[in-house]
Amino acid sequence: MISREPTLERLAIAKSLLLDPFGLDETQLARALRVIGEHRIDDADLYFQYTRSEGWSLEEGIVKSGSFGIDQGVGVRAVAGEKTAFAYSDDISEAALFDAARTVRTIAAAGQSRRVKVGGASTVAGSRVLYAPMDPIATLDSTQKVALLERVEQLARARDPRVVQVMAGLMGEYDVVLVARADGTIAADVRPLVRLSVTVIAEQNGRREVGSGGGGGRFGLGYFHDHVIESYVNDAVNAALTNLESRPAPAGEMTVVLGPGWPGVLLHEAIGHGLEGDFNRKGSSAFSGRIGERVAAKGVTVLDDGTLPDRRGSLNVDDEGNASQRNVLIEDGILKGYIQDATNARLMKVKPTGNGRRESYAHVPMPRMTNTYMLAGDQTRDEIVASMKKGLYATNFGGGQVDITSGKFVFSASEAYWVENGRIQYPVKGATIIGNGPDALTRVTMIGNDLELDTGVGTCGKEGQSVPVGVGQPTLRIDGLTVGGTA
Repeated sequence: MISREPTLERLAIAKSLLLDPFGLDETQLARALRVIGEHRIDDADLYFQYTRSEGWSLEEGIVKSGSFGIDQGVGVRAVAGEKTAFAYSDDISEAALFDAARTVRTIAAAGQSRRVKVGGASTVAGSRVLYAPMDPIATLDSTQKVALLERVEQLARARDPRVVQVMAGLMGEYDVVLVARADGTIAADVRPLVRLSVTVIAEQNGRREVGSGGGGGRFGLGYFHDHVIESYVNDAVNAALTNLESRPAPAGEMTVVLGPGWPGVLLHEAIGHGLEGDFNRKGSSAFSGRIGERVAAKGVTVLDDGTLPDRRGSLNVDDEGNASQRNVLIEDGILKGYIQDATNARLMKVKPTGNGRRESYAHVPMPRMTNTYMLAGDQTRDEIVASMKKGLYATNFGGGQVDITSGKFVFSASEAYWVENGRIQYPVKGATIIGNGPDALTRVTMIGNDLELDTGVGTCGKEGQSVPVGVGQPTLRIDGLTVGGTA
């Protein structure tokens, strides 16, 4: 059997779903782009998308609900200078495509932008091979999906008699995109995505606490075998049982140690968003104009890497048709660069970094993170905890928010411990970590050798758009953070 090169295979799948059924081909896409290019523009693109999604949820021992949906459409964009005109339609047809093209070409006023050559010979964009072009929904049948959720319930209740309620959710998504750009470049991607989530409620002496776990990535549902399910269940049950023993959190300025993996969400929010190109081009980020400057302690190296195989935040190509990249943002404490989409890269006179992302065909792309993480140091977790005289050891986080302009952040720790004289004393509840992203980076005094990435649960929101992302970090000691507590 002869198989096609992966890039061409993905393009063939995209055409079979997004062009062929509607009587479209590359010639008509080029014509639509030429219509847009009749006025002065800097860039234009067509973004076709087909998404099939499925979800199942279990509660009180039974699968109570399920969902299935198909969404498809095309987004048409023209860019002139800093202005963007955008139109979209859930009707993929020649008429709708050209109507959208005529609508967005009105963006450019004479003399405000340059005229670009539109169309010409079609070029297939280079891309990566980070995950299989599979439909993950089809990797298990309905009976197997129900059995998987029931297995979560069985394992959680068997784990500890104090578990009184179990909730689980299983999600699968098959996402196919095709991008045609004004310069004749065409790109496609086939993106599987799955996630299993587990939430338990444990009760003891009339007190109830919640714990959660889960994960996923860009692969099939067969990934969730017993060993993986058990790890998610253990995370959820351990968190709930730990919180049953928790005491009110102390408050004040103190040393904070962040655990590895998911606590990297603090890095994502407090630092990552501030390194996105649009905020820096507009001068609204605390990191604006600081490339080449020291913005963090020595040893702090932060990457945004969309090239990690099978990861939730990874992409073969971004939503503008550019191949994903491994971007070093901060190296040994020195700011090296920003995360860029095509528009902000052009305006800032740098190259795109493969970070142009959009929620769907109905949204415009913008600079967004993929998998953002800090590289490991050389100290063990035990050494870092032992170095604390008094402080908070936070191993898991819930919600948080950040002000991009000032860099100030607020995060709630969902699992944390009070430490005295290098020893963990007891779990605490209600701890809120307050700080400033750029300032917090300079307060990193110890970096662990235990880099972990999250299990595949992250979703990032920006300007009303949500996209899947990954985070990660080693154990970190940060001195002088403010902790808001309940004690």
